[in-house]
Amino acid sequence: MASLSSWVALVTNLALDDAAMRMRIMRTLEATGCAVLRDGVYLLPDTPAHRKSFAKLGEYIDGARGSAHFLVFPSLDDKQEIAFRALFNRGREYDELVKIVESMRAGFGVSEPTAIARVLSKQRRELTSMIALDFFPGAARENAKRVLDELERQVYAMMFPDEPATAALAKRDGEFARRAWATRKPLLADRLASAWLIRRFIDPEAIMVWLDKGQAAPSSVVSFGYEDARFRSRNDRVGFEELLTAFGLEEHHALKRVGALVHYLDAGGKPVAEAPGVDTLLQGAYRRNKDDDELLAEAEKTFDLLYDAYFDAAPAKK
Repeated sequence: MASLSSWVALVTNLALDDAAMRMRIMRTLEATGCAVLRDGVYLLPDTPAHRKSFAKLGEYIDGARGSAHFLVFPSLDDKQEIAFRALFNRGREYDELVKIVESMRAGFGVSEPTAIARVLSKQRRELTSMIALDFFPGAARENAKRVLDELERQVYAMMFPDEPATAALAKRDGEFARRAWATRKPLLADRLASAWLIRRFIDPEAIMVWLDKGQAAPSSVVSFGYEDARFRSRNDRVGFEELLTAFGLEEHHALKRVGALVHYLDAGGKPVAEAPGVDTLLQGAYRRNKDDDELLAEAEKTFDLLYDAYFDAAPAKK
């Protein structure tokens, strides 16, 4: 072993009458990524953040009429160092994630690529959470990252056959990844379709913020779908079409057709045969859902079905 580590330990007695409080404490301990040395004794590598976490949790336990003692100590020797580090081995978790990711190859040519991409997005979040609690990274972590990166490249190549997968992934993982996106009420066709496009093709982990009419967007969000927003209607294109252009999706056959339909619903122009039916479905969603998040969830079902229909009807490449 190159060097010995220091450790922080929390020694507790959680014989509490309040079962709910005991459960909250246990969940908090689990969220720190600590190892269990024995019942009531929890271990973390010694860092300022871990000291702070254990000290704060110890105060909470004391206040809940339990008991907690906070200790800092070094490894005695290489044998103890190896034993302690082994308690934090995340290899099995990474291996399980790899199995899940690899199993998704069975869906190639069967499932629609965007459906696979949504599941991959969830696995990406899982990997991020694992890495945050991986205090002694090793080969298993690098292998999980490699496998997930490779499958994402393959799926994005299927989603965007005319664009290098690395370019599509760069757009997703760059400035517009894991952001809050804001538009104004009322959530009419262009705004709902744009929110669907963002969450399905641009930023799968997007958080949507609904602004009241005239309300300014916080500086931390990406605004869309209204006057002065970052992505808005201009040059005879509605907001949905502007997003397609901005993110290199304007030649994607199915999305281009969705864009033409949204344009007609929002701004008129060239009629689209499916538009009255889609408008009827959206009107039904407005009546059934007073909550804006529920409204978007309902509208997303409509745009998913429309996209899938257009995708299946895409002309064959010559």
